[in-house]
Amino acid sequence: MPTSISEHALSGSEKTRLREQALAEGFDDFGVIGADIAPHSGERLHEFLAKGRQGDMTWLADKTSWRQHPNSLWPEARSIIMLGLNYGPETDPMAGLTQRNQGVISTYAQRKDYHDVVKKKLKRLARWLISEHGGDVKVFVDTAPVMEKPLAELAGLGWQGKHTNLLSREFGSWLFLGSIFTTLSIPADVQTEGSCGSCRACLDICPTDAFPAPYQLDARKCISYLTIETLAHIERELRPLIGNRIYGCDDCLAVCPWNKYAQTAREAALASRPELEAPRLLDLVALDDQEFRSLFAGSPIKRLGRNRFIRNVLIAIGNSADGQYQTAVQNVLEDPSPIIRVAAIWALARISTSEIFDSYRQALSRYETDPDVIEEWNESWAQIHE
Repeated sequence: MPTSISEHALSGSEKTRLREQALAEGFDDFGVIGADIAPHSGERLHEFLAKGRQGDMTWLADKTSWRQHPNSLWPEARSIIMLGLNYGPETDPMAGLTQRNQGVISTYAQRKDYHDVVKKKLKRLARWLISEHGGDVKVFVDTAPVMEKPLAELAGLGWQGKHTNLLSREFGSWLFLGSIFTTLSIPADVQTEGSCGSCRACLDICPTDAFPAPYQLDARKCISYLTIETLAHIERELRPLIGNRIYGCDDCLAVCPWNKYAQTAREAALASRPELEAPRLLDLVALDDQEFRSLFAGSPIKRLGRNRFIRNVLIAIGNSADGQYQTAVQNVLEDPSPIIRVAAIWALARISTSEIFDSYRQALSRYETDPDVIEEWNESWAQIHE
């Protein structure tokens, strides 16, 4: 049975044992902060929301007090254990951007869903903590109103760089984060001193200019947001900038100079799946719902759903400017999903002749009822005839 809150506080040596147990469990970094701490980035969150930079991520505006004050999430918590799991890639995540017949999937999504991997480790570590010291716990992995990156910074795991992501002296850009809230009192660690100096590599590499200023992100222009979080159609002016990125974007992470200290992931469960490292666009665009679910079983991509994923693939096909995809695109022009039809129209306009495009427009647009699809036929027709 868990002890009462006041029954036990860990000593320094007991905390050392906890750290050793966390590393034995497979975590690569460990730090502790008091649960009554208020991350300074709460002000940044307010500015981010006030400017509407969250886009379709409306859930970010929910329970903002919980995000700013961990104790509001769980008043009984006295300490927060922050854990980092390295997922450093074996190869350059940007290498596939020049291979326009292939889709580029963000490094983290080429592997088993990290939520499952990290949560299992957190639960095992939490059970050990209770068995050794009592108390009560709650574990979180990116699905609760917890500001993991600011808390990890305060716990000494790294610091938030100009791209707003966590940077580590040992692991560069590549850390999954998880947290254990506990009613036990554990000695806190010291915040990491880190700096990006005058470096602007992450800001300057961004294809869509999603950083209004250092340490600020406009998610509405971020390719990770556009390919994962956007619920419907991606804005026309942003589509050409996405290139062949079909799920996420690692550019600002991969270009960081701190990655010279990064290490390849040692966790076997985080080994990349070969079929997701450089998938052919021609194969992906033909996936039906069952095939999509089968291919991405156990992957975070599965949560995106087939319609939005095919939308992303079609945008990559449009950006290839390669006529070999013409038949594949024509096959989805009448797909039941308007999201797919819009992207297919746009792609067809970029890879076919004006005569072919016009023939399909005349045959299909007259039967269309969705206003977004009708608009796409008209906009693409106008653009192709400029």
